[in-house]
Amino acid sequence: MRQLYKRTIQGLALTTAMMLAGNAAIATEKVTIAEFKYPAAQAKLHLVKMLLEERLGLEVISKPGDNAQFYAGMDRGKGDYDLTVTVWLPNQKNFKAEYVDKKKTVIYSDISYPATSGFCVPKHFSEEHNVTSIFDLARPEVAALLDSDGNGKGEIWIGKPGWASTNENHIKVRDYGLLTFNEAVKADAAVNFAALADAVKKKEGRAFYCWRPNQVWIQYDVVQLEEPPHDPSCHNQVNATEDSEWFEKSKITCASAPKKVTIGWAKALEERLPVVTNFLANIEIDTDTVSAWAYEIAGKKRSSAEVVREWAEQNQERIDKWFGM
Repeated sequence: MRQLYKRTIQGLALTTAMMLAGNAAIATEKVTIAEFKYPAAQAKLHLVKMLLEERLGLEVISKPGDNAQFYAGMDRGKGDYDLTVTVWLPNQKNFKAEYVDKKKTVIYSDISYPATSGFCVPKHFSEEHNVTSIFDLARPEVAALLDSDGNGKGEIWIGKPGWASTNENHIKVRDYGLLTFNEAVKADAAVNFAALADAVKKKEGRAFYCWRPNQVWIQYDVVQLEEPPHDPSCHNQVNATEDSEWFEKSKITCASAPKKVTIGWAKALEERLPVVTNFLANIEIDTDTVSAWAYEIAGKKRSSAEVVREWAEQNQERIDKWFGM
């Protein structure tokens, strides 16, 4: 709290000084934001981009990639990547250990919002076939109902290739004993949500990795399957970047640890544009708001820029506080 108060006061002083100077000092500066394509991340990205451009007069670009590229870019401090608005912890604990704790070239905001993750099925499928636990997916008659391609095995979407959570989910479905009659499917999130929409429309089965915040909770009637409660003793995930035999050496037989989502930025950005990082450090968003944004984008097919602009117009006082005003 003391650190946040200090940053708020610093932000007010810096913002006021900049307003008096007409933003001339930073008018030629450029900020690069790491870009994920899924709706919740797009909403946050466009909100931050809009505010940096319109309130601080900066040139802001977004550049896609993966977390390894994002953190390496922030570590270099040359502007390849200046910030990421989507830091999931503990999913990114290996990047945190290297760049935040050890090298200290990346900084995280002290403010975060809670997140959850697990596996879901459509509610109609859960009720019709009594599928309430993760272990119900191991039942051969249930797996048969998840077989959409006719190869004799059900499909469980575990995430996109490259996500830390995807590796975790792969270990889980193996150690939960689900791969006898099912296969773990890795694909882009858009592929999964298209398949989910089709399954809901046709009243068919679909099993998939799910998380909050996400539009799925508003857009569809889904049920998260029960898992054994999280405990460190039953959750051992070896980092894939540290050991080529990570899959063989890992073992997970319980739910994931509680998660939180925050914002990260390059230490170099704090040195170059402290007014920007003071603003980032004060951003406070809640899980329900992010889910609502994602639903407007994915469910109603609205542009992320339009959705966050509408929200910003209704929350000017809240945004003013982020700028220390």
